[in-house]
Amino acid sequence: MDLLADVLSVAGVRGTVAATVHAGDPWGLQLFRISAAAFHAVTAGTAWLRLPGQPPVRLMPGDVVLLPTGSEHGLAGDPDGPLEPFDHAASKRALATDGRLDVGPRPARTSILCASYRHDPAVSTPLFTVLPELVHVPAGAAGAGPLADTVRLLSGELAEPGPATTTLLDRLVDVLLIQVLRVWLRTEPTAPAGSWLRALNDPTVSAALTALHADPGRAWTLNALADHVAVSRATLARRFPTLVGETPAAYLTRWRMDLAARRLRDTDDQIDVIARAVGYTSEYAFSRAFSRHRAIPPGRYRNQSRTHHSSATRGEHQR
Repeated sequence: MDLLADVLSVAGVRGTVAATVHAGDPWGLQLFRISAAAFHAVTAGTAWLRLPGQPPVRLMPGDVVLLPTGSEHGLAGDPDGPLEPFDHAASKRALATDGRLDVGPRPARTSILCASYRHDPAVSTPLFTVLPELVHVPAGAAGAGPLADTVRLLSGELAEPGPATTTLLDRLVDVLLIQVLRVWLRTEPTAPAGSWLRALNDPTVSAALTALHADPGRAWTLNALADHVAVSRATLARRFPTLVGETPAAYLTRWRMDLAARRLRDTDDQIDVIARAVGYTSEYAFSRAFSRHRAIPPGRYRNQSRTHHSSATRGEHQR
């Protein structure tokens, strides 16, 4: 069981290319907050990333940045020049043709791939919200070799697009997210407390989380989980909340509710079948737990989530 892969899969994290910016000096773009994680990869030239209240960050060829909560920010050819609002309408028109968004005078000296990552709103296990406001991976960062290779693939595809270029770019963006997280985990051993991501660097707690994900329907107790990872009950009871921010029981309940929410929305399985699959011996016990965690009974959640999901899906197809 690969813990990170399991969370990414259940959370339905998917990347989408928003635009490929080709800029000639002077230029500057203002990107307002979005309800998704924002991502930029500099494939040629240089740029300045500007976050409100923070010093500007110079981005070099091969650098990638992830803004996990979609914070407002600027991209520009200099650290303090004027910024023009990002033209989303022009971006959509560009994607419908060759995906190229030209800003500033020609010739273009800087190329940046801009993308976003969204996740399934049915899943409450945090991913992007446990990361810092900015994750910057320079091209020469330790362990960033595979990431640099993928950026080069992006650059090559942008330079010579072919059939299904948009689909290929979206898939490469998905790969980039995993590579960025890998580099960040290796280089940031002091990831924020209260984060299952931080626990990936701790063999004991990582093993405990992996066990919960591998068999969420098992009647786990603290003693059973401690025995499984070969540590004392006291050690696990102390270390798990310190790193993850909640007890094993609380984490398991939330993960079970995430799994159940997906099945309620996406399948016609009966509620008692879903209840047993996620570790509850009766539909009544499951309904109480689900209602307490999601503030809505499972049956009503199924109806509402299907309506909302269908509307959101239609909106995605129309964009």
